[in-house]
Amino acid sequence: MSESCVLLIIDMQQGMSWPQAGERNNTNAEHEIAELLAHWRANHAPIVHVRHLSTEPDSLFWPEQEGALFQEAFQPLASEKVIEKSVPDAFTYSNLEAWLREQAIQRLLVVGVSTNNSVESTVRSAGNLGFNVYVVASACFAFAKQDFGGRERSAEEVHSMSLANLHGEYATVISQDEAFALLPE
Repeated sequence: MSESCVLLIIDMQQGMSWPQAGERNNTNAEHEIAELLAHWRANHAPIVHVRHLSTEPDSLFWPEQEGALFQEAFQPLASEKVIEKSVPDAFTYSNLEAWLREQAIQRLLVVGVSTNNSVESTVRSAGNLGFNVYVVASACFAFAKQDFGGRERSAEEVHSMSLANLHGEYATVISQDEAFALLPE
């Protein structure tokens, strides 16, 4: 297998930055993702952009709406792979697994939103499919959410619990500096 590591950027769409999306954590996540994107591009490493296109007409991510568009800082280049999805998991109903295997890519660096939804779902699948997965804790974010018992949970609590769900079983949760070290110079 190749030593290459793909940067997988999940759902960095305009709607994620709107107030309607909710109270979030990691307000510096976009900056960290942009730094990783610049590093991967400078090193001509593989990049995959994932975009959620909802099947619900009232969603911020309904196709052809501004909320579904990529944020300006995360516009894919023509040479970069784009995966469109209508469910949280980027592997379901897409050619992502086949493309990664065709490229002989075994390592994935996952960033984006939301930690407890599309990031967690995609990372779980990637881990179950045998990929070596890394998640940058500070380059993902979540939104405040009520737990099953009805207790309000902060965005940081939701984020931290999701990372705990992933670390060690499906992925390795790492820092930004550790992420840069994954890409050989």
